[in-house]
Amino acid sequence: MPVRKLKAYLDEANVKYVTISHSSAFTSQDIAASAHVSGKEFAKTVMIKIDGEMAMAVLPASYHIDFDSLKGIFGTRNVTLATEPEFKDRFPDCELGAMPPFGNLYGMAVYVADSLTQNMYIAFNAGSHTELIQLSYDDYRRLVKPRILQFSWKTLSFPSDPSGRWDEEYRSN
Repeated sequence: MPVRKLKAYLDEANVKYVTISHSSAFTSQDIAASAHVSGKEFAKTVMIKIDGEMAMAVLPASYHIDFDSLKGIFGTRNVTLATEPEFKDRFPDCELGAMPPFGNLYGMAVYVADSLTQNMYIAFNAGSHTELIQLSYDDYRRLVKPRILQFSWKTLSFPSDPSGRWDEEYRSN
């Protein structure tokens, strides 16, 4: 059971958390809906490479990474999305794509979108595509010690838009 390592870590740190089982889902929005968790409280883990170094970007399910912002923050032109073959061996106790946002357990930096820090609680994949863990954002911050950055944006849809397009974007504050 992939969640065992994470639960042991949380138990050792005396953190209160809830485990949420849900039907199998793979996209962050589908996972949040399946588990009845708000898209802004579901913390998705996206693997990125900064000058070739693997790192975790953690942001709300309903947001996207602004790679130009990350390039500016890190002063590099080389910030990219990591491919599954590049990171699959880094998480041997997790199903592919279901790694929890605990880079400290896997020897890598963690960058959290400032938009996620406004939540009292966050939920995230617990190493499988059928189980989440929910805990307070403050406990997460205390354990992981992520660097908080402004690097995400949200796409809004407008049901009254006759074209049905998602055409308005705004930068998160």
